Amino acid sequence: MYRFSNTVIGFLNLFTLLASIPIIGGGLWMARSSTTCESFLQTPLLVVGFVVLIISLAGFIGACFHVAWALWVYLVVMLFLIAALMGLTIFGFVVTSQGGGVEVPGRVYKEYRIEDYSPWLRNKIKDPDYWRTIRSCILGSKTCAKLASWTPLDYLEKDMSPIQSGCCKPPTSCNYNTATAVAQDPDCYRWNNAPTLLCYECDSCKAGVLEDVRRDWHKLSVLNVVMLVFLIGIYSIGCCAFQNTRRAETDYPYGENRMTKVRPRWDYYWWRWWQDKREQLY
Repeated sequence: MYRFSNTVIGFLNLFTLLASIPIIGGGLWMARSSTTCESFLQTPLLVVGFVVLIISLAGFIGACFHVAWALWVYLVVMLFLIAALMGLTIFGFVVTSQGGGVEVPGRVYKEYRIEDYSPWLRNKIKDPDYWRTIRSCILGSKTCAKLASWTPLDYLEKDMSPIQSGCCKPPTSCNYNTATAVAQDPDCYRWNNAPTLLCYECDSCKAGVLEDVRRDWHKLSVLNVVMLVFLIGIYSIGCCAFQNTRRAETDYPYGENRMTKVRPRWDYYWWRWWQDKREQLY
């Protein structure tokens, strides 16, 4: 049981070391791709892949070859990783606590309003550069092309994704048949039948994207909680492995022997001389 923690840390880090290779490969493949949606995710994938690779390599070397400084680096980086993941999880729950769809009478799908989401998400999605990237993403995915063959009955009976509901059609409340000046949702005037325009500049489209982000972030936050418990467990085992490695470096199984000199008491030599004389006499 003495080296059990080192063995567990070694196997766990070997597994994560191998798992980081496809993550890095996926990020590099996305970097070569011309699709905007894929290149948008390449940086986080590469960062995560390389961080996991470095941490796993340090932990594997330190645990299996009893390198104390490598395990020390591993534990320090793991501590920062746990703190960052905990902060990200809390931030994710706070930011995505608002939002959700609004029921549309007589329809299966819901519609989304940008005012229902947190100020941080609204400011992020309204940034022109950020929205240009997301808009290109939606166009490249051909999400709205799937609705081109829908009949009026389909709009009554079928459900839509948040992006389809917000970007591929005008708000259900819009009325284009009246000749009177009736106040309508501003998105009604942003709508255009052109396949490259549709309602991509509508607030409802941005709200649909935020709803997708909110749902994905909720799933990610749940996964982060599981990962936090897992990482804290690994960190605890890593601390035991670090202590084992420190002990192994001193060649003493119960810790470092700090006794460098043994000085006899002042009367030791006199006592030994007297004992020798007694043995000679008797």
